[in-house]
Amino acid sequence: MNRKLGVALVGLGTYSEEQLGPALKVTEHCHLTGIVTSHSNKAEKWKKEYNLSPGNIYTYDNFDEVRNNNEIDIVYVVLPNSLHADFVRRAAAAGKHIICERPMDVSVEKCEQMIAACEKAGVLLSIGYRLHFEPHNLAVMQLHKTGKYGKIKRIIAEHGQEVPDNVWRINKELAGGGPLMDMGIYCVQGAIYAAGEDPIAVKAKEGIKIKPEKFIGVEESLFWTMEFASGIIAECKTSYSETQNCLRVECENGWMELQPAFGYSGIKGKCSDGELNYPEINQQAVQMDDFAVCVKENKKSRVPGEMGLRDVKILNAIYQSMHSGERVELK
Repeated sequence: MNRKLGVALVGLGTYSEEQLGPALKVTEHCHLTGIVTSHSNKAEKWKKEYNLSPGNIYTYDNFDEVRNNNEIDIVYVVLPNSLHADFVRRAAAAGKHIICERPMDVSVEKCEQMIAACEKAGVLLSIGYRLHFEPHNLAVMQLHKTGKYGKIKRIIAEHGQEVPDNVWRINKELAGGGPLMDMGIYCVQGAIYAAGEDPIAVKAKEGIKIKPEKFIGVEESLFWTMEFASGIIAECKTSYSETQNCLRVECENGWMELQPAFGYSGIKGKCSDGELNYPEINQQAVQMDDFAVCVKENKKSRVPGEMGLRDVKILNAIYQSMHSGERVELK
């Protein structure tokens, strides 16, 4: 209960290199003890920087051997979206607790398989929804609970950024889609935790492609609405050619807005009463520490696999509406 749990990062891309690795230097309940990569030069760099044991460095091919490593308690899957399910199932079979980056995967069926595999193995599964630990976003989550400004009427959620050519994020086979799978999921999440309920229907429309030669088979931008049973409407937008970063909640007697809302740092907010003054935290460190405590105490994560499954169902419904032009009800 008192020791730091060992974490192995599966995939050493930009997010691991710039966010998760540094965060694991300041975590209180866990620390980096292993890595999984196919690049020997990356392995050597991480080994030196994090003082890793050679026996804790794995490739994707021999990853299953992690089952014999008592220095690794948690596996964090940080791979392209369509590879999540395979490594979550393998980690579960190895008896390791798992954090999986968002979106959980590209298909509902695979998400269900991931949850089943973890339940069968008796391991915990958490999704990398770091904003559930960030103070400004936590304030948004409290609005529907406190009723501070009365009934919520309208939510606006926008998230987008320009992406380079030839990145896996615009490869449909790896990403499952375009910006919706990467940036838009923050809008889905933000609208849901602001509303305090799951949506009942979605309606989507693809934006005009400015660079059709770049975005082959995936959307460049996307607009959609989410309907809630309470009458709340969320207006959402995501893009890979335009920078956006906003979450606004409009109520009967006031409002709250985060802008930027979804970043790794620098989140700012204001409301009808003035500025929101919350301390900045290392979101990834707090997120991983929280999961480590969940493992120690054998309690479910606040961002479990079931939440990831719900969101993939919504993402798929948005794409269905985008292609059909019809409103799609959610079951």
